[in-house]
Amino acid sequence: MKYSSFSLLRAALSGHRNWKPAWRDAPPKPHYDVIIVGGGGHGLATAYYLAERYGIRNVAVLEKGWIGSGNAGRNTTIVRSNYMLPGNVGFYEFSMKLWERMEQDLNYNTMVSQRGVINLYHSDAQRDAFARRGNAMRINGINAELLDAEQIRQTLPFLDYENSRFPVLGGLLQRRGGTARHDAVVWGYARAADRLGVDIIQNCEVTGVVRQGGRITGVETTRGTIGAAKVGFAVAGNSSRLAAMAGLRLPIESHVLQAFVSEAIKPLIPGVITFGAGHFYVSQSDKGGLVFGGDIDGYNSYAQRGNLPVVEDVCEGGMAIMPMIGRLRMLRAWGGVVDMSMDGTPIIDRTPVDGLYLNAGWCYGGFKATPGSGVAFAHLIARDEPHEEAARFRLDRFRTGAVIDEKGQGPQPNLH
Repeated sequence: MKYSSFSLLRAALSGHRNWKPAWRDAPPKPHYDVIIVGGGGHGLATAYYLAERYGIRNVAVLEKGWIGSGNAGRNTTIVRSNYMLPGNVGFYEFSMKLWERMEQDLNYNTMVSQRGVINLYHSDAQRDAFARRGNAMRINGINAELLDAEQIRQTLPFLDYENSRFPVLGGLLQRRGGTARHDAVVWGYARAADRLGVDIIQNCEVTGVVRQGGRITGVETTRGTIGAAKVGFAVAGNSSRLAAMAGLRLPIESHVLQAFVSEAIKPLIPGVITFGAGHFYVSQSDKGGLVFGGDIDGYNSYAQRGNLPVVEDVCEGGMAIMPMIGRLRMLRAWGGVVDMSMDGTPIIDRTPVDGLYLNAGWCYGGFKATPGSGVAFAHLIARDEPHEEAARFRLDRFRTGAVIDEKGQGPQPNLH
């Protein structure tokens, strides 16, 4: 069913009894042309673009739980393309353009809201770094504005300008940045892929890979063996564990990244704000809650929960610029397991195992990359060559030295 004002009216006249399920609960077939392991945004987007752009429709998406139960539903929903280095800047702007037309492409309300992203700066050196980033963005055709202290006061009058330990001197604004509804993105891609014939198989955990003569020929699952000509891994924090089933050791670590929501308040924050003197970022949901996050937990873990010291650190970062939020009660918190690569940049590439493809290492940038990642991974699987916007996201860059270190932190994953 195509969603439209006509279909809504027709459903209303029938008492909303004629709505069909958004996607089928498909049983697994013995064999597929492509299997995508991971029913999050990246995996579902890949399946959709394989069918929509490349005509490959004998595709299955395998998810060990329910779709969107991993990182796709455990993030702060921020969308932006304010990157600087070659490789990143083109890819994230490519993804941003896909966000801007996503609702029309998918025929689904993913609640993309381009309310703007402001990165605050607190020193002259940081101002110069943000000016450099903004100039790099504008050279590549991406909007960027460097705001001074008075412009920030007019835009964000509720910040603490008089008593803050780290004075707010200005900020870098990307007006096209903003937020999207994470669950709706998953549901939109699932529905669109299903309409093109993709099988979405939930409660189907991969327990092993099947190989013949050095080539992958399928996967072992809790619902039996499923054959495939090609297999793509898009499983976020579980990438290392699944890659080990194929005999691979990846240059990534898994860490917990927590996110938080406060009780609802009246409209306060117009867009997304990041704290430049610490790691804190915040926006306000349509329901009124403040959605915020910060640093990862410093230890390796596959648990979808974090610890209290990071909670304290994140809240301190928020109160450093907005002491008033200390009066708010926290409504809920959750943790996602993220792949932290050695240079803070993702991997979209073929693996040394023939027929096995990898989409991993997204660090903090996974949600905002969802549509771009889907197109790039689908292109790689369909054509056996990298997409032009993801050509630098090679697995062997750590061996050749062609790393893309956006933050300049060096080869230590937890710092990215």
